[in-house]
Amino acid sequence: MRLVLKYLDKMRCFRKRSTIPFLVALITFLLFINLYIEDGYVLEEDKRQLRETSMHPLNSERYVHTFKEITNFSGTINVTYRYLAGTPLPRKKYLTIGLSSVKRKRGNYLLETIKSIFDQSSYEELKEIVVVVHLADFDLAWCESLVHEISRKFGHHIIAGRLLVIHAPEEYYPSLDGLKRNYNDPEDRVRFRSKQNVDYAFLLNFCTNLSDFYMMLEDDVRCSGNFLTALKKVVASREGSYWVMLEFSKLGYIGKLYHSRDLPRLAHFLLMFYQEMPCDWLLIHFRGLLAQKDAIRFKPSLFQHMGYYSSYKGAENKLKDDDFEEDSLDIPDNPPASLYTNINVFESYDAAKAYSSVDEYFWGKAPSTGDFYVIVFNKATKISKIKIITGTDDRQNDILHHGALEVGEKLVGTKKGRQCSSYITLGEFKNGNIEVHDVDHKIVFDIECVRIVVTASQKEWLIIRSISLWTTQGASQ
Repeated sequence: MRLVLKYLDKMRCFRKRSTIPFLVALITFLLFINLYIEDGYVLEEDKRQLRETSMHPLNSERYVHTFKEITNFSGTINVTYRYLAGTPLPRKKYLTIGLSSVKRKRGNYLLETIKSIFDQSSYEELKEIVVVVHLADFDLAWCESLVHEISRKFGHHIIAGRLLVIHAPEEYYPSLDGLKRNYNDPEDRVRFRSKQNVDYAFLLNFCTNLSDFYMMLEDDVRCSGNFLTALKKVVASREGSYWVMLEFSKLGYIGKLYHSRDLPRLAHFLLMFYQEMPCDWLLIHFRGLLAQKDAIRFKPSLFQHMGYYSSYKGAENKLKDDDFEEDSLDIPDNPPASLYTNINVFESYDAAKAYSSVDEYFWGKAPSTGDFYVIVFNKATKISKIKIITGTDDRQNDILHHGALEVGEKLVGTKKGRQCSSYITLGEFKNGNIEVHDVDHKIVFDIECVRIVVTASQKEWLIIRSISLWTTQGASQ
């Protein structure tokens, strides 16, 4: 531990000289120390040293009590919230949707956002969600006025426990004066983004035990129809795989999904580095530290930015997500399965990437007659529709020029894994694509395999851009 303390002393000496190297080293060091904290190996004096090193000096004693609680990164932060509308229900929901909102100089889209969430959800979906709004402005008169409007428009959702409005008092915030001006941002912008990080940290902290999953939204978005059903399909398709953050929009803090069990760590992380960089950059660092190297983003996007004016100074913000679709019900089910191919795979463009809803694809070197790509389901299923697209916009020749789509049954074990011993052809690929409807009416057996077969050799490589399967039972099966 003496070596650790010496290391901390050196880090203090260099923190003013180099912000970014310090941040990277500190993040790594804190993650290492956290393992000891969780297992009870760090003494109280060591925890105190860690706090003093990891926190930027505060200018006022009234803020210190908030940060004294940050010793175990898996525990919640001790904040006494004001309940402005609604109270949490005892039963955990499937999804919490978190919104943080402050007073804007031009425009206010919060009411429209809340309305979109509820309007685009069915009655059954509403039973599985809770919306938490953090009114994070220090102008309490504005907060009270907006709460009155929210209560008037969405009173039945508040009574049903589907909508909560909270406020974290100003005294729990760290100092927002004299902050480090990283990236040469002006002082008012540094103050704005630093406070925003704390706003989100307190929101995440509040939502920790409300549901199984947490969705981060901004306060100026609209939702696609039945977005929860689409989201649940995606989560089910990722069962058994590791992930920290799933993205359902490519913009800002919109549509970022987390396991609720990770919220305490994320809240502490945002608080510790609140003045270092914008929230969306910190989210990327957090994801990476928990060993999710690459973004996992799904298409179509389920949420769209609709605000015209930014919450920062009322500046114009016309950003739109061109992958957004109003109707999300047509997202495929893609039941859990094992994937096999004998086509020579190029680099890391492996077979699994064609079967995922993520924006990526399978890429293999020039296939020969008889080569195959096969999907073997974990359990037999009834399929209503199959759609397969090959090639991409920038590689339009890397399609399957000659191929057939087959479905199979009667699984047998082979040296290369499980394979079906009996197949029926559903159709031929045309211009690299195939789409077959009413499969369950054409095939009498429950399907155990879906196979793409190359029927003629080609010199071009093969990209399988997407494989989409819809089941008659839906994603819940």
